[in-house]
Amino acid sequence: MKQKKGPMQNWIRRSVAIIVFIASALGSPVKLCAQAPRYDLLLKGGHVIDPANHIDEVRDVAVLQGKIAAVEKNIPPGQAGKVVDVSNLYVTPGLIDIHYHVGHGGAPLDWFAVDARAHALPLGIPADLALQSGVTTIVDAGTSGAETFLQEKEEVIDRAKVRVLAFLNVVANGMSGGLEQSLDQMDSKLCAATIKKYPDLIVGVKTAHYWTKETWDAEHVPWAAVDRAIECGTLAGVPVMFDFWPRPERTYADLILNKMRPGDIHTHVFAQQFPIILPDGKLNPIMAEARARGVIFDVGHGSGSFWFRNAVTAQKQGFVPDSMSTDLHSGNYTVVSMNNVMSKFLAMGVPLDDIIRRSTVNPASEIHRPELGTLSLGKDADIAVLEVMKGHFSYIDSGVARMDGNVKLAARMTVRAGHILYDPSGLSMVEWDKARPQYFTVPDRGDSLPARADDYPRD
Repeated sequence: MKQKKGPMQNWIRRSVAIIVFIASALGSPVKLCAQAPRYDLLLKGGHVIDPANHIDEVRDVAVLQGKIAAVEKNIPPGQAGKVVDVSNLYVTPGLIDIHYHVGHGGAPLDWFAVDARAHALPLGIPADLALQSGVTTIVDAGTSGAETFLQEKEEVIDRAKVRVLAFLNVVANGMSGGLEQSLDQMDSKLCAATIKKYPDLIVGVKTAHYWTKETWDAEHVPWAAVDRAIECGTLAGVPVMFDFWPRPERTYADLILNKMRPGDIHTHVFAQQFPIILPDGKLNPIMAEARARGVIFDVGHGSGSFWFRNAVTAQKQGFVPDSMSTDLHSGNYTVVSMNNVMSKFLAMGVPLDDIIRRSTVNPASEIHRPELGTLSLGKDADIAVLEVMKGHFSYIDSGVARMDGNVKLAARMTVRAGHILYDPSGLSMVEWDKARPQYFTVPDRGDSLPARADDYPRD
């Protein structure tokens, strides 16, 4: 039985009708029962490659409050406050570069002075340069040690926009401080205690540059740095990253087949000093044997650790490093980037989805951070938008040799925790002459509203 409307219901209905009529007549922008957009940001029409979730197809990616909110097909544009057309581009989890250098490390602040203890230029470069390659997480590879980590934390980690984690150098003073050959600096217990003090930031141990050419003596025995790094890693329950120079008394085979533990990482795998290619051109079988026992191989390109004669020959025989990384530092940041390293492997013939896997979910697993390198719902909205370009491109290695290719990978946009931090071509921006009125205002005070085309967070 139909109920009769009472006086109050009729009054409400008439009032709503009057409000709607007035708003319509005045051209008012007021919307009754207007709902806030379901998403803050929508990347629409891109080819999503998310190896962690086995996605490799065109989908839309939506972000809400800095987190991944949806990865679906055909999300309506009207559901988002900011819509970015990424058609014909690739959308991936934010890339992870697990070999990078920030801060001063052991280099004294007066490294340039005549009376300084060490005169090496500090290795560190600005952390946020990594954003230009779609990288949203970097791992400092042992620039600092137990005595210098707090400075690196306060100087860089706490202030960077990119996420910064670290491998702690087994040398307490860190790199470039002139003390890397001092065994009294390699205190395994102090190293482990520091890692345990900062478990959210320090992901492992690093050993590097130890006794590469000097004559052995009673104190400096062949495996001292390796053994102490492993002891620290065992005490702290974290992996060790090895930067290693083989010598007759400490061979490469011994390192990867006997010393390294499952989950430990050998960086600089294609450096000139490693016998990964036999004289007959075949891949050294110790590589497969070491990988089978859980050893991880990382690129760590750098200015002196990547040779095409090793990389191309190994790749043709099916050996590709588990993770891509740059070893970016003050000596090579103008010629190497994460995109440059990935492009070299793409030009060698490694499939794009495989390269993305080795730049996202693989390194996340290596540093025991499974929440990274993924577009899983609820995780930080760390996103890279990449373009694959076809043409003639040339690449160089650390032995000043060139390799020509017909493909190149470039970052078009980088999103970190929902903030658009890199967008040099304006994918997310409106054409200037179609911008909102605020863009055209001339501010009269320093604290006036900025003349910006939108308010989407970009810093």
